[in-house]
Amino acid sequence: MKRIRIKEVLQTTPQNQEILVKGWIRSFRNDKFIALNDGSTNNNLQIVIDLNNIPEEIKKRISTGAAISVTGTLIASQGQGQAVEVASTKLEILGDCDPEKYPLQLKNRPSLDFLREIAHLRFRTNTFGAIFRVRHSLAFAVHKFFNEKHFVYLHTPIISANDAEGAGETFHVTNFDISNPPKDESGKVDYKQDFFGKKTNLTVSGQLEGELAAMAFSDIYTFGPTFRAENSNTARHLAEFWMIEPEMAFYNLKDNMALAEEMLKYVIKYALDNNAEDIDFLNQRLLDEEKQKPQNERSELNLIEKLKFCLDNNFEHLTYTQAIDILRESNHNKKKKFQYLVNEWGVDLQSEHERYLVEKHFKKPVILTDYPKGIKSFYMRQNDDGKTVAAMDILFPGIGEIVGGSQREERLDKLTARMNEMNIPVHELEWYLDTRRFGACEHAGFGLGFERLVLFVTGMTNIRDVIPFPRTPKNCEF
Repeated sequence: MKRIRIKEVLQTTPQNQEILVKGWIRSFRNDKFIALNDGSTNNNLQIVIDLNNIPEEIKKRISTGAAISVTGTLIASQGQGQAVEVASTKLEILGDCDPEKYPLQLKNRPSLDFLREIAHLRFRTNTFGAIFRVRHSLAFAVHKFFNEKHFVYLHTPIISANDAEGAGETFHVTNFDISNPPKDESGKVDYKQDFFGKKTNLTVSGQLEGELAAMAFSDIYTFGPTFRAENSNTARHLAEFWMIEPEMAFYNLKDNMALAEEMLKYVIKYALDNNAEDIDFLNQRLLDEEKQKPQNERSELNLIEKLKFCLDNNFEHLTYTQAIDILRESNHNKKKKFQYLVNEWGVDLQSEHERYLVEKHFKKPVILTDYPKGIKSFYMRQNDDGKTVAAMDILFPGIGEIVGGSQREERLDKLTARMNEMNIPVHELEWYLDTRRFGACEHAGFGLGFERLVLFVTGMTNIRDVIPFPRTPKNCEF
């Protein structure tokens, strides 16, 4: 007999049919009722057993966390809370679980902090079951969106010799004995003897390679892991995270913004349509959490309302200059409620400023454009004013920046001049500059931090809770 997933069983009309289910015991009560879960849904399937028909050696092994196989008859449930249940005719223990040592007991409600310490087991909780099913749907929806638009999915390198952002916060890759690397005549590490013959690092972005492919396929996207050696121990930063990075030929900044907004709305709607049960659970979890806060600190919208609000409203568009004026004149700034006060044009906006614009001023997602070139990367197209670049960031409630992108600088002279200004070695990026020498055209792209998207859709507040095994400063477990 073929095993049936519990989610499917719970949606089946009972006709006394014999079925086979397998899963892990969530609870065992009254020596009769087993709550069984196989991860396909947060809802458990009730198994009704008759202890008189179960061998003694099996009885004592029925415990929370144990893996079991059950053959039985699907019947209408007489109790409350479920429409169907299984009257067991055969129960087999597939894997024992010592109840004295198993940390996920029903009577205990472990904190998120504790669950991060046992990330290898936290998938078995309802909260993380819901989060990672939603994460799966969002990832699938990203691929579905770009496939429907005939984009080419490009796998860009994990190991790279360039730092696309120019920030220098990279993880080095080497096969040297790091306690005794070879040195050159000047006493510096001789990377010519290393595996790749040069200094290499884990990628911080697939953008530069993506641009190369866009100059042939027109529309491409990458979706892969990226790495930042940024010593930032916050609820918003990871050292290893996933990025979605489309690059489009013949796109300007306006086209880029429209695509990013369309993609965000598409994947959020997909999750709402296909993960209603999980999002309902996460919404209720958030409501329970909010009850513990003072009234003035509670969110105006619940999770589902917030997601639908993003779908139902056009994103607000404004320039960096307009944003600075709004922030500078705000009561928040005048009363010094910002940690970083906004006094002059040219400052880099902090998360608190971004969230103020979204949550307090406009009360909707915001797209900021035309940032000062001094705080942006070398590859962004320079505007005619000589001060700003054709950049755009999308800001979301509770998150701040969720998307960053720009129209890319396609003019060779402007690009090389900017690289020289920023001390970026032109000779190391000749391959990149060839796209400006051979058939250059206007093009644009953006990057979406996938974990920040999952954070927004699930309503979680710590980015370490939306990736299976978080990599953060001083933490590389599992």
